[in-house]
Amino acid sequence: MPKLDICLFSNCLVNSPKLFDLLSNSNEINQVLILGDRNSHENLPKNFIINEDISSFYNSADLNRIINKCKSEFVLFVLSESKIDLSENSLKRLLRIAESSNSVFLYSDYIEKKGEQFSVHKLIDYQVGSIRDDFDFGKVILFKKNELKNNIVVNNYRYAAFYDLRLRIAEQYSLTRIPEALYTHEETDLRKSGEKQFDYVDPKNRDVQLEMEKAATEHLQRIDALISPGKEISVFSDEFPVTASVIIPVKNRVKTISNAIDSALSQKTRFQFNIIVVDNHSTDGTREILENYQSQNDKVILVVPGSKNLNIGGCWNLAIDHRACGKFAVQLDSDDMYSSNDTLAQIVDTFEKEKCAMVIGSYTMTDFNLEVLPPGLIDHKEWTPENGMNNALRINGLGAPRSFYTPIIRSIGFPNTSYGEDYAVALAISREYKVGRIYNSIYNCRRWEGNTDSDLSIEKVNENNFYKDKIRTFEILARQKMNKK
Repeated sequence: MPKLDICLFSNCLVNSPKLFDLLSNSNEINQVLILGDRNSHENLPKNFIINEDISSFYNSADLNRIINKCKSEFVLFVLSESKIDLSENSLKRLLRIAESSNSVFLYSDYIEKKGEQFSVHKLIDYQVGSIRDDFDFGKVILFKKNELKNNIVVNNYRYAAFYDLRLRIAEQYSLTRIPEALYTHEETDLRKSGEKQFDYVDPKNRDVQLEMEKAATEHLQRIDALISPGKEISVFSDEFPVTASVIIPVKNRVKTISNAIDSALSQKTRFQFNIIVVDNHSTDGTREILENYQSQNDKVILVVPGSKNLNIGGCWNLAIDHRACGKFAVQLDSDDMYSSNDTLAQIVDTFEKEKCAMVIGSYTMTDFNLEVLPPGLIDHKEWTPENGMNNALRINGLGAPRSFYTPIIRSIGFPNTSYGEDYAVALAISREYKVGRIYNSIYNCRRWEGNTDSDLSIEKVNENNFYKDKIRTFEILARQKMNKK
């Protein structure tokens, strides 16, 4: 059995007395490299080495120092500063699989402790499209040392060094997930899933995002999936009954659907528009509200699917293929609202000015009563005309409301899902066509207990993340094929 080096934060060792005992007595350990404070430790074993000049796995200088200090064939990174419990058998299990499968990068499921509750925190398998920088590898990763040194970071990153390293390794090797809970981690971030999902667009993280974009862009270039800005629409067709259609798929939103429709009806425009509401067989009184709107206002068109097997994407396809659909199809979720009466006008003006196939706006996070919630404005200013279509593969969303030139979105079509369907079509459009942006808030995105993503189980988070990674995989393959032509 080969020995290994372990690299971990000083605080982790302080918080994890059982781990300290294991590392002090294990026959598998060659040396323990401690990042940070010397003052927290006394009477350490001889093979425990404190590195006060190293504080992070994420900047290039520190990561290079760590890698160069490693002497064993395998290296274990412990990425958390919180309490970790790890057994001798778990170390042996990691090493045996690494040796038998010739894997160079291994991670595993784990037991998560929140308060007094314990649960299995399953992770997901890595794939070509798993290039988002927030991919969850858990808290413990085993590397083969030579592959670490061979992919040593060359850029002077302050934040993206570890991200860059794993992208480079993934270009050459499979990243291996062991679907077994091999350690226990005490979680200190107790926020709900819906409260974490916008961390990446928080303006205070801007410098981090710029570095992550650079690393992702260089990765796409190395795998021949980097693309240039898309083309403009030369002439918009006028063969549509109206200029714009507001598209609202809905199911059982009796508390919110009237607010959504009223915000659409309040739009002041120089062009004709209508509102196509696809009611996916509501049973809570939503249908009756919609029938009343349709009877009183000829702008409102109610569509009821002929089958009950449609998700949100399928409802969108019904709307954009409807004979009443306008030249531009504009999103309005059934629990959200346009934030002013010129939202539609701004979107159509942007289409015509920028000659793009898709326009994405900005929105404000609010509670049910429209009180602003942190981080407030979500404007996705990470998007640039030069590289937005590439960086879109790294991040989890592109913004709202999303609007489409109808002939283009008809030719692409939505996947019949209720998660990621909008992301899939946005990536496909950006592969070939110009995407326009509006950076002022034109939309209120309401967070409330009825949101489908307000507090998801780890199983549902994994299902969603795996699906979006699969979408990215399909898109990367499509871009590689396009680049070979």
